[in-house]
Amino acid sequence: MVIYEALRLYPPVIALVRETDTDMKLGNKLIPAGTAIIVPIIAWHQDERFWGADVKEFNPERFAEGITKACKVPGAYLPFSFGPRNCIGQVFATIEAKVVLATILQRYRFCISSQYVHAPTVVVTLKPEFGMPIVFEEVL
Repeated sequence: MVIYEALRLYPPVIALVRETDTDMKLGNKLIPAGTAIIVPIIAWHQDERFWGADVKEFNPERFAEGITKACKVPGAYLPFSFGPRNCIGQVFATIEAKVVLATILQRYRFCISSQYVHAPTVVVTLKPEFGMPIVFEEVL
């Protein structure tokens, strides 16, 4: 749940770009072949209509019943894209994050420092503007 929520707040990429292969109709609009479609992942991950009033808060419990029940709109959780062209490293990255987190939790308790201010900034990927100081405390 912690990893899913971290990826919701800080997705590896903030948007996807796809291009239509053929002419398509979306509602009553014609989208010609070759049109670039931008999927704004960061906007979807921070939309109150999808996630509720606490959308800006770090709340891993929203994933307590799984990814599909965490969001009011199916398919709005896209940290690694979706479909046949999703991120090839998605499974590896998720397993690696779980192993690292489990290894740390065997020896330490940690929490976000009281000095942390949630202020994402975009470089090539999204990152916290002021870093994310974490306090580790050894578990006896």
